[in-house]
Amino acid sequence: MAKKKVSRKAAAKKPTDAELAILGVIWDLGSATVREVHGVLSAESETGQTTVLKHMQIMVEKGLLRKDASVRPQVFSAAVPRERTQEQMLGHVMDGAFSGSAGNLVLQALSMRETSAEELAEIRRMLDELEGGAS
Repeated sequence: MAKKKVSRKAAAKKPTDAELAILGVIWDLGSATVREVHGVLSAESETGQTTVLKHMQIMVEKGLLRKDASVRPQVFSAAVPRERTQEQMLGHVMDGAFSGSAGNLVLQALSMRETSAEELAEIRRMLDELEGGAS
């Protein structure tokens, strides 16, 4: 299987852990002000509102967030859907740490934490769909 090359520009847009936390809040809310994001994040860890603001400004520059400056306070929304970001990050991990092997990645992920019966049933359903589509 050929590996996709990741350009420097694309790699620079990969969100940091702090940026992922902010994106998670915005994906869940749809859009949010700095104050709203800070409110959610500060419930989980001590984070200053100015720190959140700075991260969000950088994320706009990186193309991870969009900013609506026509309203006060400014409202931020995700520039990229959650699923696309997950695909990009997972692809990077799969190519780098698992030599492109989806099977090894999945086996490692399943062995790391207990998987509920519901999750396993959903995984089986998805595998059945993939096998049916491959025929």
